[in-house]
Amino acid sequence: ARAVMAAVGLALWVDNEDQIDAVTAVSGSGPAYFFLVMEAMIAAGKDLGLSEQVAKQLTLQTALGSAQMAITSDVEAAELRRRVTSPGGTTERAIGIMEDNNLRQIFAQAMQGAYQRSKELSD
Repeated sequence: ARAVMAAVGLALWVDNEDQIDAVTAVSGSGPAYFFLVMEAMIAAGKDLGLSEQVAKQLTLQTALGSAQMAITSDVEAAELRRRVTSPGGTTERAIGIMEDNNLRQIFAQAMQGAYQRSKELSD
């Protein structure tokens, strides 16, 4: 089974069955989280005057480049974010707005909800 899973992606073992629900919340449901962020970025790009095609291309290339950077780097995601955030710049403003609107709490609550639902479905 591990060989089959490894052929289509990363295959990891968890310490106990309880962690399967956490894996579901992080990875099983995770692609939808990223797609939602991409949807929001594409829509915001269009609102800023970009064509849908340009907004989509920029968003997808940004997602791909960011993922590749995170995968190939030994640096934690928080440090990578700091490195691309210039003090007083546009990125710092955008991140500040996201932080002020509790983006981290939204993700924590959403993933807790996915975790709880996974537990319910496995009962």
